Amino acid sequence: MSAKPTVLILGGLPTAARHLTALLLPEHGDPLVSHVRIVDKYSIVPATTYLGSSFTEIIKNPLLQYQQANLLSTATVTKVFDPPEGWEPFSYVFDCTGDITFDRPNEIQRDQTARLAYSLGLESARRKVAAHVRLTHGFYETEKKPAEEKDDLKPIGSRGVWWHEAIRMLGGIPDLNLAVIRAATIYGPHNLTGLITPRLTMGRVYQHLNEEMKYLWSGDLRINTVHLEDIAGAMWAVAEWMKAVGRAKAIELAGESIGFRALENASLLEGLEGHLPKGSDPVVPLFNLVDDSDSTQESLGKAIAELFGIKFGFYGFIVNTKIKMDFDNMVEEINGKHVEAWTDICMKSDPPMINPILQAYIDGYMLTKSAVAYKGDKIKNVVGYKLKRPKLDTQTLKEVLVAFRAEGNWPNYQDTV
Repeated sequence: MSAKPTVLILGGLPTAARHLTALLLPEHGDPLVSHVRIVDKYSIVPATTYLGSSFTEIIKNPLLQYQQANLLSTATVTKVFDPPEGWEPFSYVFDCTGDITFDRPNEIQRDQTARLAYSLGLESARRKVAAHVRLTHGFYETEKKPAEEKDDLKPIGSRGVWWHEAIRMLGGIPDLNLAVIRAATIYGPHNLTGLITPRLTMGRVYQHLNEEMKYLWSGDLRINTVHLEDIAGAMWAVAEWMKAVGRAKAIELAGESIGFRALENASLLEGLEGHLPKGSDPVVPLFNLVDDSDSTQESLGKAIAELFGIKFGFYGFIVNTKIKMDFDNMVEEINGKHVEAWTDICMKSDPPMINPILQAYIDGYMLTKSAVAYKGDKIKNVVGYKLKRPKLDTQTLKEVLVAFRAEGNWPNYQDTV
């Protein structure tokens, strides 16, 4: 039997799975695991999602197996937990599944987030997996101060409700060695999701237009962040911790009560296996994951402005009031300006970029007055995790841009960075 664990990574190919794999199977140095299997809905040959140049090299590692599969099928879930011949049973499962799209209908969020997570948790419990680590996101209202794990937060929208419900349902599975990591705004090389990469594109747009880049709302609105290297590092550290202490001790040391959050349409819960009614709140080991920057709109905007050598400021009362009254039209107006400029930059690139993977269009929810504010002491104190990338600044943002440029995904036109 191998002394190193065998790992199953479920979902998250466009986000955390690639960076987690890079940690487990480093280009230089000994692997941390005996084998890794990644399972997601995407094809990688040909690629049906952006993979990033570094992952296309990692996938060649003989210790790694990628499997394209529909995890919404219970029969498929059973099969992907069966290790290939010559592999040990999976000892760590990293669940990165779930629909991160903001405006999906409730039924889709229920099935592709909560119901899926529960199905994976059931199989992990049945297989007696040593650690089942669930990655979730900060889809909660955190307006006044950085939130602790013990705080009873209100989920934002239907997406937030179903991601929250997924934690509750997992917490109700007996004998599941569960730990949950709740991440702040994710950023890092080869990442297209979240709030940070679109704002880099926005910075390049305003450099091209030779205009001041302005944000809505106020400078003190928190947008706390975490680097993808720390997503990977923390998931691994928590899995090792869970294996060492076991379920009961993990709940004692890090357990938090996960309260019920009502839906506008209660019928969506009818027949939902694993749903726990109000008053039956599970206790789940929960860890916030956030860097030490305590980033705000002002600090983020200044870092991006410094990167591109542009001026930065905020819209005044009149514009902020107007967007509150006519949000959708204002969002379209803003996006029209950004998309036109970005298209011009990409077409003038050498060579021209006809279908760039980076877009200037910003979904409306990214422009809402929503804070992302979390305290990150618990994972440091309980697990002993030490951040690899504690600060978001101009240099870390430049690394993101440089990674896109190196693979030809950043416009080669009057590039000054």
